[in-house]
Amino acid sequence: MAKEMIAMLLAGGQGSRLYALTEKLAKPAVPFGGKYRIIDFPLSNCVNSGIDTVGILTQYQPLVLNEYIGNGQPWDLDRLYGGVHVLPPYQKASGSDWYKGTANAIYQNISFIERYDPEYVIILSGDQICKQDYSDFLKFHKEKNAEFSVAVMEVPWEEASRFGLMVTDENDKITEFQEKPKNPKSNLASMGIYIFNWDILKKYLTEDEEDPNSENDFGNNIIPNLLRDNRQMYAYRFSGYWKDVGTISSLWEANMEVLDPEHSGINLFDEDWKIYSRNSGMHGHKIGSSAVVENSMITDGCRVDGNVKNSILFSGVQIEEGAVVEEAVIMGGTVIKAGAVVKHCIVAENVVIGENALIGAMPTDSENGVATVGAGVVIGKNAKIGPNAMIRNNVKDGDEQW
Repeated sequence: MAKEMIAMLLAGGQGSRLYALTEKLAKPAVPFGGKYRIIDFPLSNCVNSGIDTVGILTQYQPLVLNEYIGNGQPWDLDRLYGGVHVLPPYQKASGSDWYKGTANAIYQNISFIERYDPEYVIILSGDQICKQDYSDFLKFHKEKNAEFSVAVMEVPWEEASRFGLMVTDENDKITEFQEKPKNPKSNLASMGIYIFNWDILKKYLTEDEEDPNSENDFGNNIIPNLLRDNRQMYAYRFSGYWKDVGTISSLWEANMEVLDPEHSGINLFDEDWKIYSRNSGMHGHKIGSSAVVENSMITDGCRVDGNVKNSILFSGVQIEEGAVVEEAVIMGGTVIKAGAVVKHCIVAENVVIGENALIGAMPTDSENGVATVGAGVVIGKNAKIGPNAMIRNNVKDGDEQW
């Protein structure tokens, strides 16, 4: 039985701009918002939009991501026909290749797509925080009689040169594509979310693969080739919440925005569009009698006996008495010992911060960096970590790193 539309989720990126957070972890598996990982958002969007078949293309550090996805049950994607499938590069009779680019990754999985004989294929990114109804996007694609559609957002003109931009006519038909131009003609930034008619996508993927000079990339090759051939291409204007969390600062900002849903546009408490995730299986959190908690998200398994303000604590975090945590993202299993002060930073999973240690600092006119501590690191007693520090290894008692 053919599917109307299936999703192909690109989740293989290294995430090098997240530095210590992705040294042992694929970017889509990075924790976010207290109880989620980044990949929960596109998977939940698929389910909420009626898409029940998702291929996840993994490559870099896939172990945690693959384990987390499992059979897809938390997202109702454990289906006999369809469901979620992890698609790493694999050995073929003619040899094997890493995914060489975004287009090549889809090309290598043409046989997977053909199993479901879809009319449409939506290409998604695994490194964005976005709540989007893909069924509205598909409706737009059909109404325009499009062969290719891309989701776009208006960005400030002064930032437009940072993005791939779609130049359109009055009917939203794409007339030109600019990749990070010095002189932008449009402020419609591509979100990296595409809908293709499957026959068109297959044709252009095959032609692209046969071109020895191609970078095998959607932005650099497939989209320009569609324009060259005057295909029916349209820009779908999206006005909801969307954020690329590919940098330390943007990941920290997006987590902080979770704490202010009325103004930020991201509401994780929305019963009409739930974001699903794998349950940690931990007990409920406990706030001790000496604790002070203000405007923070405290998830399951946490124990808080210190002061927590404007922060997000993931599952199993412990804040001992006398410790202070402010404007911080503290990922699962981390222990912050008595007297430690942790401010304006991201602390990865299973970190131990020793007694009276100082991590990060609140922003000033001259310094507003986000201190980052990698997974499994031990910070010694009385150690000091500066506001721009990127800590990958253990720090001894009393040491200072800036």
